[in-house]
Amino acid sequence: MPTDAARFSRSSPYWPVVSHPQLRRVLPGLAVSALGDGMAVVAVTWLAIQLAPHGQRHTWIAVAMAAYTVPSAAGTVVFGRLLRGRGGAQLAGWDAILRASALAAIPLAHLAGVLTIGLYVALLAASALLHSWGSAGRFTLIAELLPQQHHLPANAVLSTIGGFATIVGPPLAGILIGWVGPVWVIAIDAATFAALALTYRLALPANDGPARSESGASRTAGFGVIRQNPALLGLLVLSLGFFFLFGPVYVAMPIHITDDLHASATLLGAYYTAFGVGGLTGGLVAGYLRHWPLRATTIGIVVAFGVAMLPLGLGAPVGVSLPAFALAGFIWAPYMSTSMALFQRSTSTAQLPAVLAANGAILVLAVPLGTMLGGPLVGAIGPRPTLLLCAVAIVALGLIAGAIAIPRRSSRLPGDAAVTEVSASR
Repeated sequence: MPTDAARFSRSSPYWPVVSHPQLRRVLPGLAVSALGDGMAVVAVTWLAIQLAPHGQRHTWIAVAMAAYTVPSAAGTVVFGRLLRGRGGAQLAGWDAILRASALAAIPLAHLAGVLTIGLYVALLAASALLHSWGSAGRFTLIAELLPQQHHLPANAVLSTIGGFATIVGPPLAGILIGWVGPVWVIAIDAATFAALALTYRLALPANDGPARSESGASRTAGFGVIRQNPALLGLLVLSLGFFFLFGPVYVAMPIHITDDLHASATLLGAYYTAFGVGGLTGGLVAGYLRHWPLRATTIGIVVAFGVAMLPLGLGAPVGVSLPAFALAGFIWAPYMSTSMALFQRSTSTAQLPAVLAANGAILVLAVPLGTMLGGPLVGAIGPRPTLLLCAVAIVALGLIAGAIAIPRRSSRLPGDAAVTEVSASR
């Protein structure tokens, strides 16, 4: 007879995900790759410091970090005609292959003695070209393999894996950098993506995925689908505003710690660790929200996150603002899972990769643009007022989105018609 623990595990919303015969073979590869990316966050900046001219280090650090993510926006358009209509595993696998190859070229160039800061940034940019398509592929794979009721828990599993990696990866990278140097941490990251690519190739059966798009299909077809669907367009605008308004926090927080609180980087690390731990916990809870109305939950997350950020902007003592920042991480974590579930419900499987890649291409620019705004904003009004302004603006954004959504409460959830149509075609 099954034990109580076994019965509890099987009743968990995550059981259908982790026990799925194909997904359970992919999840270890995703976890290893996420850990490699968590380490790369530190290694990318540290190697830029070593390669850049001394007087230009700050500039090259920013350029290197941007190169590791932003080119995916261009890749969404450039490769749109080629990749639109491909299956989820194929898209995610190609992204892993490109990342592994481009990142592996960095230690090889180092061994050959030809690694310069310019070549380094170019290789980072090359590694990111398919990132939006790879992310779209992972969430498309979930839609291909699982029924609708399991999409949110599966999305939450992916978010939780990423959250765990952001907690464990950076300190592990610090240890390894002190031991072998940042270039070899990037080599490890490349190896994790190679392992992930091999996992996709061996763990999933070969198939052609959804029907390929015709040769004349637009490179920006995913953007067109979003533009023509008011529910998806509204969700994209909400996400864009949410992430953009959080961007200045990355500038304001360290200056607030040093100038207002007169504290060290240790306290800044404590805030980010608290946010990460809250995010990991929130990611685990996200799967249990599958019976909640997704649109209202997604909007509510934005409002609640802004409220949780208010203590920082109001100058609350560390004993209050630190737990509040952890709570903000807890609230933030389910957002990606619920918003992706709305996309999965509102789009056919054939269109989903292009739509998610378009969504990712826009959102990948949101935080960097907000961070760029943070510099002059902090200089003009100071770090604490900047934190307060961001919190209030996020609350206002959520309330406006809620006010727009209220007239639709009596109608079906966005995507219900699409889901019915897709289900009937399967």
